Amino acid sequence: MELQTIAAPGVGERADAAADAACHLYDTVAPWGPGAPGGWSRTAAEDAAEAIETTAYALASAAPGAEVVLAPVHAALADLRRRLGLAPAELLTGDGLPTAPRTVGNPRRTRWVRALTAPSPRQPPSRTTS
Repeated sequence: MELQTIAAPGVGERADAAADAACHLYDTVAPWGPGAPGGWSRTAAEDAAEAIETTAYALASAAPGAEVVLAPVHAALADLRRRLGLAPAELLTGDGLPTAPRTVGNPRRTRWVRALTAPSPRQPPSRTTS
């Protein structure tokens, strides 16, 4: 399957922002090295893991079978959560949605939950004659 040239409204911009945020996070954390004081906090690690998990769920809709290809990402993150002593990720239902609304590791802010729906087929622009 080949991806389209143009993404749905907002997808490209949000994916670009996520990639930029990941680069900034790496640039911020890399100088500290693993286990150095001042690097990762529990809340920061939970938020980063959730961002990766959520991105993997979103990317799973890019092509048929993509969720199978991304399964090792979820397994690796589950192992990382165990090693860091973090709460496990939320379980998914049969339709791929979390069993409960997503929660945030950082109690200082909240995120609202969007209802996921299948995208509607693209329609050609209507041509009106005047």
